[in-house]
Amino acid sequence: MRRRASLVLLALAVCCAAMAPTLRWYAFPRLAKIPPNQYQETVLEARPATLLNYSTLKSEKVEKLTIVQTLKGNVEESKRIERDAGRDVVVWDALAYVMGPDGKMVSKIPERYIFDAHTQAPVHATGETVDGDPVRREGIEFKWPFLTEKRDYQYFDAQTRTAAPIHYKGTRNFRGMEVYYFEQTIPWTKVAMPKAMPVKIPPEVLADSGLTRWYSTKRMFWIEPVTGAPVNGEEIHKEELRNAKALMGQDTITVFEGHVKMREDYIVSVGELVESNRLMVLMLVSYMPWSLTVLALVLLALAFWLEARSRRPSAPPAPPVPAGSVTAPV
Repeated sequence: MRRRASLVLLALAVCCAAMAPTLRWYAFPRLAKIPPNQYQETVLEARPATLLNYSTLKSEKVEKLTIVQTLKGNVEESKRIERDAGRDVVVWDALAYVMGPDGKMVSKIPERYIFDAHTQAPVHATGETVDGDPVRREGIEFKWPFLTEKRDYQYFDAQTRTAAPIHYKGTRNFRGMEVYYFEQTIPWTKVAMPKAMPVKIPPEVLADSGLTRWYSTKRMFWIEPVTGAPVNGEEIHKEELRNAKALMGQDTITVFEGHVKMREDYIVSVGELVESNRLMVLMLVSYMPWSLTVLALVLLALAFWLEARSRRPSAPPAPPVPAGSVTAPV
């Protein structure tokens, strides 16, 4: 019986030892994925801000500027692209909707972001756009990879339509959560005019006047490294119109300037969502593989112990007592 039990324990130990790396290196890449139907809304505010008043064509200080950022999964497009890509793909239809203090639209920039559901690497396919213009993304956008590393990444900037390094600046504590802090600075760069604006300026007028739009920002993210999700984000954002004297009476006009921050209620809701997803990822990459490894070692030790006991020589039998002999007490 001991030998049979040791064989059973040995088989269980081998099974646990095989399951540990299988969960980490096989199951994790196939199970930890962004769902294709995800919908997320984030509200950011700049308090106060400098904003161009298009009725007076002058920059004014305002109480606040609001940016509503929505990410909506496009399931039909995901399925279409997956047929050719041969992997799980997520398509996000994103929209950055900017409102002034009166609630009226300042600008809106739609995007279509196509990426690998596990790695978050961009997938190039028809329909990859920013504000209606075709783009070919390099680097990440909106979300970091699962198990984010302490290194720089390429981050795509929608205004310039290019990727630039976003630098790892150290590990920090954000509201009791260990996060990685990243920064990216985009120097003053000439960028395209948004297609949706409070005032429609004909392209031929822009060409004749020489009016151009310039943009600079310092982008900051606090990333939960297990899920790769931003738990907080800020931007020190500046936009100007240059060569504007022919149309607006002065050469340079500030379109928008302000320190954009996530609204408090959205920081709380994002933190709760990240905490729940973090546990599921840790189960696949840490808790279950290590538990199975320890269990395999315990079962193996127990199997060897039982096997050793079964092979221990038994005590020799006592000699027979001759018939008729009497054993007297001492």
